[in-house]
Amino acid sequence: MMTSSEYPTLASLEFIPYLTEAGKVAESWHKKIGVYAIFDQKKVLQLVNYSRDIEVSLKQHLVRKPFNCYWLKAQTIDRPSRTILDEIKQAWLAENGAIPPGNSEEEGDWNDPIDAKLTWSEEEQEAYESQDDLGKIKLLKKVARRLEAEILKQLEDRGVTLEIRFNPKLKEQGLLDLK
Repeated sequence: MMTSSEYPTLASLEFIPYLTEAGKVAESWHKKIGVYAIFDQKKVLQLVNYSRDIEVSLKQHLVRKPFNCYWLKAQTIDRPSRTILDEIKQAWLAENGAIPPGNSEEEGDWNDPIDAKLTWSEEEQEAYESQDDLGKIKLLKKVARRLEAEILKQLEDRGVTLEIRFNPKLKEQGLLDLK
């Protein structure tokens, strides 16, 4: 098992393209445990995080912030250890010298379900207020579907070809998150 002094520095790791040439997140990250750093097109650090399945996390971040996910660096470990994962994450953040937006003011944008209610018009908000419970659910689903279409278009423009499926139950709450 790796100790805190044995993991590589962020600077020592090679940049890996976020998407394969086929426009997908590499399957090699499937069920891999580790720490990852996401960079924008100019290779500016956007987020440092860790996961029990890096592939799932990378897909979630791509859907939430498609134009901030161009490069990554990662360190995998064989067995889950929150202590080691957190030590690596904190060391990489310290090494960077500044807290990236995904670990500070934009943390929710990177990690939480997308709230479609933030995009609705004044008319939709007024209509929502006057609806019964069923009407509210229908309106929230409509707004969520509209935002879903916008996100899928952004991903297509970005060159993403992986299949994206949002959780249909969350749409009833006006939220978008991968299934």
